[in-house]
Amino acid sequence: MVAMSERFSLRVPSSTSNLGPGFDFLGLCLGLFIEAEVEITDGHREPLIEWTPAATWPAEEDLVLRALRLYAARFGVRLPALTIRLSSEIPVGRGFGSSGAATAAGLLIAAEASPIHHEDRLPLVELAIELEGHPDNAAASLLGGCALAVPHDAGLELLQHPVHDSLGFAVAWPDPPLFTEQSRAVLPESIPFQDAVENPRRLALLLDGLRTGDPTRLRLGVHDRLHERFRRALIPGADAAIQGALEAGAHAACLSGAGSGLVAIGPRGQMEAICAALAAPLEGGGAREVPFEPHAPEPLRA
Repeated sequence: MVAMSERFSLRVPSSTSNLGPGFDFLGLCLGLFIEAEVEITDGHREPLIEWTPAATWPAEEDLVLRALRLYAARFGVRLPALTIRLSSEIPVGRGFGSSGAATAAGLLIAAEASPIHHEDRLPLVELAIELEGHPDNAAASLLGGCALAVPHDAGLELLQHPVHDSLGFAVAWPDPPLFTEQSRAVLPESIPFQDAVENPRRLALLLDGLRTGDPTRLRLGVHDRLHERFRRALIPGADAAIQGALEAGAHAACLSGAGSGLVAIGPRGQMEAICAALAAPLEGGGAREVPFEPHAPEPLRA
């Protein structure tokens, strides 16, 4: 908890989620960030939130504000007066967890300014799931690294999975966004039994590939039969981009989250050509080689 006269800063990472068969529960943090500068002043008032560039959504829809309000209501606290200046380099609507990172930022700011001390971040992850509706991106942004979040009837299980030091990551996205509502609308209500059987097999390979850096297990592990083929059809150039990344030396490539962005995994230090190949077939947009972010974000006091 900060003293009333202090300021603090915060960097919250983006995340890629699913990686194929980790549908709706696997998130992996990457080095695109929301940056926050927070000032605490005396008294109690509605938080003042400023985005650079200016936000395009109404104030009531601001995810940071929603997270602050939910935190205060759930824990029964009055937060001090906060002025929060935010900037984000996470592309919106491309599957890199921009909303999860904003939600995580709001919850971390609230926790830092609150009189309550949290021994761990499980309560914050639970609030994030309530706001987001799914656990993958926000859990990763709160915990750092590769996070697996499994809600169940009695609560929530969190697992942080190792990622091998040899692995590098690149992301690319087309100019048109693809929002979660659109991408969920194309998913079938049921799938063949064999597809349901195959996905956990692939997940086992994916997780071991992330742990060991094994190229074959990663390439086989990202294959998914629940969601990816339906969503790729909404993204012109996605199939060619993934194939191009593999031909350029990637171990694996797939949709990032719900799309429209893509992610490639390959040898760290050799990702420049993979990044270019991943981006080439996509319409406009951008591409970045991005580091894996293994650590949970922590507020830094001025």
